[in-house]
Amino acid sequence: MKTLKGPGIFLAQFLGSEPPFDRLDTIARWAADLGYVGVQMPTGGADSIFDLERAAESQAYCDDIAGLLAGHGLQITELSTHLQGQLVAVHPAYDELFDGFAPPALRGNPKARQEWAVGQLKAAARASQRLGLTAHATFSGALAWPYFYPWPQRPAGLVDEAFAELGRRWTPILDVFDACGVDACYEIHPGEDLHDGATFERFLDVVDGHPRANILYDPSHFVLQQLDYLDFIDRYHARIRAFHVKDAEFRPNGRSGVYGGYQGWVDRPGRFRSPGDGQVDFGAIFSKLAAYDYPGWAVLEWECALKHPEDGAREGAPFIRDHIIRVTERAFDDFASSGVDAAANRRLLGL
Repeated sequence: MKTLKGPGIFLAQFLGSEPPFDRLDTIARWAADLGYVGVQMPTGGADSIFDLERAAESQAYCDDIAGLLAGHGLQITELSTHLQGQLVAVHPAYDELFDGFAPPALRGNPKARQEWAVGQLKAAARASQRLGLTAHATFSGALAWPYFYPWPQRPAGLVDEAFAELGRRWTPILDVFDACGVDACYEIHPGEDLHDGATFERFLDVVDGHPRANILYDPSHFVLQQLDYLDFIDRYHARIRAFHVKDAEFRPNGRSGVYGGYQGWVDRPGRFRSPGDGQVDFGAIFSKLAAYDYPGWAVLEWECALKHPEDGAREGAPFIRDHIIRVTERAFDDFASSGVDAAANRRLLGL
């Protein structure tokens, strides 16, 4: 059995125009000084610190990035294409809202935007391979999300067709990931067509159980949906290949519940919190992942409605480190072994 790797930190929520968050070398030093040993690397957005297309084509560039990080005692846990993955499938209702995820020249052109996003995912597979990574973090996008609540009544076949189309769009991408030896890990997340176990199973059906269609497990999204995040691990552990350590709380009242009443994050009954400030039982999660021999990283994704991000990052490294279970190499009761052999076992059974 393997000991889970970490602590890692997803850099997306910390990038900005001010030092040390504006350059890879300085944000790497900041993360290392906090005690992180891995960084999950965002690859999209105007403030990107990683050239995905260059990484897909240049081993020298990948070696330089890996060397820079290694100089701070860091390595890349996974690349992330959350923004680009979202653009693989966009319902027209969200066209304008998601346009900002694409380069300016592609905005207002959904077809070109989607083609670019598909190219980005394929580039991410190749870049991951060059970096020696085995997992990749992304979103599935969504075609059926506006119809998640069954009112008005959904026409027969609507959801089936949405998932069939999702499968048609993702299968060629997954084939590239397979050729590169990398798992595509979909963050199970509201707003995506893959937002719970049932929808992930639907997706597996339309991609013929593709071996590279896997899961980024983030328990915070399950708390907000009131889904059993521990049973989820029992059901889908074989497909969990990435892990975000993110906390949440759900405190419903007589005014609002799971749907939140269109309120902002501070006032919603369900809201994200810094690790340790919410209701997620991380002790149980880390225990289950250790028992199921989870092969990957534990990565802080900081999102909190209340706490300052730098405080969350500072607290996150020791929180993860203290939850990682160093897997034992022997049974705790080996000291009491009687050394009985096969013949003795048969005698004990009266055989």
